[in-house]
Amino acid sequence: MAGRLAQVLNQWHLRRLRDHWSQVADQTAEADAFALRSIRAEARSLRRQIDRVIHETEHRLSLPAIGTGLPRQPLGTDWAWRADAWRGPLAQPGAVAETERTQISDDLALYHDCPLGEIAVRNLRNQDPAHRAPFGLALDVFGFRGSFLSLAMNLPDGAVQGLKSRHLIRLDAVIVADRPLRGFARLNVKNGPNVAQLVSALPQDGPDQMAEFDLAYGNIDESRIERAWLDLIFNNVAMSRITLRDVVISRRPRAEL
Repeated sequence: MAGRLAQVLNQWHLRRLRDHWSQVADQTAEADAFALRSIRAEARSLRRQIDRVIHETEHRLSLPAIGTGLPRQPLGTDWAWRADAWRGPLAQPGAVAETERTQISDDLALYHDCPLGEIAVRNLRNQDPAHRAPFGLALDVFGFRGSFLSLAMNLPDGAVQGLKSRHLIRLDAVIVADRPLRGFARLNVKNGPNVAQLVSALPQDGPDQMAEFDLAYGNIDESRIERAWLDLIFNNVAMSRITLRDVVISRRPRAEL
């Protein structure tokens, strides 16, 4: 009740304020110079606060919202997932990858074979609706004497529940780099003592990236599938910045012929 009363009072005050300035606008045509200076000073002071409100609300509304849903998936998609780094702020937003393996979140780790360890990882807020996800992940690479850098995403149990050889696994990503990079996506499916690996090159023409894996070519024992993970691998990354604005993994059954 108190909240509703406060809302009614605020609306009443707002109407009174609009009526007041409407009357002031009508009176300025006949006001003298002294009154005009006073009106101008008061209006400018009020405008500064209104401009602040407009600026902040437009900025906030232009950002991808926290909890933004997954992008539209192909027809027949029965599972889709976005890792924690792209869903929200991480408990530890930044790290220096000094060792061969750096845990970023429960479902994401960074691997490399560079002895220098001059790699910084940062979880950051996305600023553009085109980025799709509310948060992104930036990799700043300085000196690099290794042969590869990779992000390994452990897929949750839902990815392998009911997984069959007739499924297609799809990667959709928004990746921005300050120079052209050669990248690959590798899907790994552990089935019994074996690990099936399917590799797809990432396109180099624009930020929107897509890779698809047909499990029919993986020689997978469906009855022994245990878990799956996906690697994003980049080569020749010295003195570069790679920002992964969004990464979504999904699956769908292949259309029956």
